[in-house]
Amino acid sequence: MSFKFDVDSIRKQFPACRRTHNGVPVAYLDGPGGTQVPERVANKITDYLYNHNANEHGFFDTSRESDRLYDEARVIVADFLGCTAGEVAFGYASSQNNFNLALALVRGMKPGDEVLITDIDHRCNRSPWLALAEWGIVVKSIAVDKKTQQIDLEDMKKKLSSKTKVAAFNWASNALGTISDVKTMCAMAHEVGAVTVVDAVHYAAHSPIDVREIDTDVLLCSAYKFFGPHLGVIYIKKALLDKIEFYNVGTEDLTEIRKFHFGTPPFELICGVAEAVEFIASIGEQYAGYFEGQLKGLSGRRRNVVAGMLAIEEYEAPIAAYIRKELREIPGVTLYGPAEDQPRTSTIVFTMEGKKPCDICEVLGNHGIYAWDGDFYAVEIVNDVLGLKDAGGLVRLGLAPYNTIGDAERTIKLIKEIASKG
Repeated sequence: MSFKFDVDSIRKQFPACRRTHNGVPVAYLDGPGGTQVPERVANKITDYLYNHNANEHGFFDTSRESDRLYDEARVIVADFLGCTAGEVAFGYASSQNNFNLALALVRGMKPGDEVLITDIDHRCNRSPWLALAEWGIVVKSIAVDKKTQQIDLEDMKKKLSSKTKVAAFNWASNALGTISDVKTMCAMAHEVGAVTVVDAVHYAAHSPIDVREIDTDVLLCSAYKFFGPHLGVIYIKKALLDKIEFYNVGTEDLTEIRKFHFGTPPFELICGVAEAVEFIASIGEQYAGYFEGQLKGLSGRRRNVVAGMLAIEEYEAPIAAYIRKELREIPGVTLYGPAEDQPRTSTIVFTMEGKKPCDICEVLGNHGIYAWDGDFYAVEIVNDVLGLKDAGGLVRLGLAPYNTIGDAERTIKLIKEIASKG
C-alpha cells in the first residue's frame, strides 16, 4: 500500500500556515527551533483559562477541574512517552528540568564521582552537569567521530567506570540530525550502575518514543518542539524517582512525581501539551493502516500516537532526502550530518563557500523562507569538532508535517540563486 499523506488537511489546522510574504505562503523551515501550533492546542489553552482557571486541591468546581485536567494530561503524555502517568512531570523548560534533576542527583554523589556527557549535545544536556564541578564532580565528554558525525561508542566505553554516576546524552542532534543508538548507550551505562538521562528534545518531533524500549532512567523533551506550548516534559523511571530528594518549597505533596515540582503547575500549558499529543494521535488514527507491522501489541491512544509519529516521519523523510540531494549539486555547498544510510531526522544543515550562514538566512527570510543559522546551542560539535565558529556555524533547514514539497523547491531555487552570485 503506497503511503499518501494529506498535507493540505494538516496545514488547515495551523493558523500560521495562512501567513504570506509578498503574496506567497511562508515556508516554515524553522521547526527544529520550535514548531507551529495547531488551532486546537491554542483553543485548549484558552478554554482552561476562560472556563477552569484555579489553583489546585480546592473544594470547588474549577479547582477540582484543574486537578482532573492535570491528571488527564499526565495520562495522555505518558502515552506519548510509553510510560505511566506517575512518571511524568512538567517544568518551565527542559534546561530547567535538567538543572533540577542534576541538583537533586548530586545530593547522593561525592567529590571524585563522574558524569559523562557528549560533544554532540545541546547545552541543555551539558550545562547542568558541567555545573556539578562546583561539588567536585568530574565531568567527562564523549568524543564525536568528525567523519561520521556520530558519537564514538568506543570512547564512551573507555570513559565509563565504577565512578560514573550519570551518563547524559541526546537521542538526536538538533545541530546535525544525527540519531544516536541510545538503547546501546543506556545498556553500557547501566553496566557500571550509572543513571541515564536522554535528551529527546529534537528527537521527539520526528520519531516515536518508547522509554521502556531504550530503558533509560530519565528522558527530557519540550512540547514546543512537537506542536505544543513552551513547556518542558520529563520522564523519571519510578524506581529512580522513589530514591531522589528534589529541592522544592517544602509545602508540596511530596509523593510520586509531585516531588519534582517547584510550585503550582502551569495548568493551561499542561493542557496545551496534552492537546499537542492528541493532535499527533489524530494523525495516527488516520494513517495507522500503513504501519500495522510496527503497531503490534499497541492499542488505544498509545497506538495512535506511535502511528502518528511514524506517519510524520514517513512524510518528512523523502522531502529531506530531496533537499539534501539538490544541495549536494550546488557548487560551494557543503552538507553536514550522518551518511544517507544512517539514522537521521529530517533536519538538513549546510555551509556555502564565501557566504555567512546568517547572510543566507537573511536572504531566505526576506523571501518568506524561515530558517536558522549558528550553532543552535550545540556549541562543541559545531564550533569545536567541525571548526565552524569563525564561519558563523551552519544554515539549518528543518521539516514538519505542514511543510510541502513546494517549500523545498522554493528553498532550493533560492539557494541556487544565492550561490550563483558568488
